[in-house]
Amino acid sequence: MRGDARRARNMTIQKATHVYWHQGAITRNDRERLNGHPGFTIWFTGLSGSGKSTLAVASEEALYERGFHTYILDGDNVRHGLNKDLGFSPTDREENIRRLGEVAKILRDCAIVNLVAFISPYRKDRRMARSLSEDGSFVEVFVDCPVEVCEKRDPKGAYQKARQGIIKSFTGISAPYEPPEKPEIHLRTDQLSVGECVHQVMSYLKTNQYISC
Repeated sequence: MRGDARRARNMTIQKATHVYWHQGAITRNDRERLNGHPGFTIWFTGLSGSGKSTLAVASEEALYERGFHTYILDGDNVRHGLNKDLGFSPTDREENIRRLGEVAKILRDCAIVNLVAFISPYRKDRRMARSLSEDGSFVEVFVDCPVEVCEKRDPKGAYQKARQGIIKSFTGISAPYEPPEKPEIHLRTDQLSVGECVHQVMSYLKTNQYISC
């Protein structure tokens, strides 16, 4: 607990005070003009096993086929590198999302469509990630699936370990999940196929002029 409290204090303080923002000659508009499309974030949130990674992969394929420059930020993958020093306490989860929000912002500035597949269980953390996008280039997708269905899928055997107490602070079992109140897209993955979900994502992006085809 003492370490968590120290880390929480450190997250709110910028340690390097003599730093200044250096603006390059090439702007985000320049990069978007070169790529032929805007940079934006599709943020998939939901319980483990709800289908976030599956939908991110399938949506990326659909966008790639349409000529978009894309990149997936997957929760497990990022914890192998950038966030390998973080656990699953509320404080570490907050820092996990803070870092990802900043990376997503950088990718938007690069005119890359980035698809984030993270449980991201807390509303305040998702609001923070959204707040880094001042131009509306943030699309929240609630990958909604009942915990009992997610547990039956249990692709990693994680729910069983959480029930046994092997995995601590597991979202949906021993840690809370706060569902989005007003997501741009709401997908019931216990009722819809992957193809139907991707169709809804693409339809939203086209209707709201993120994509044109």
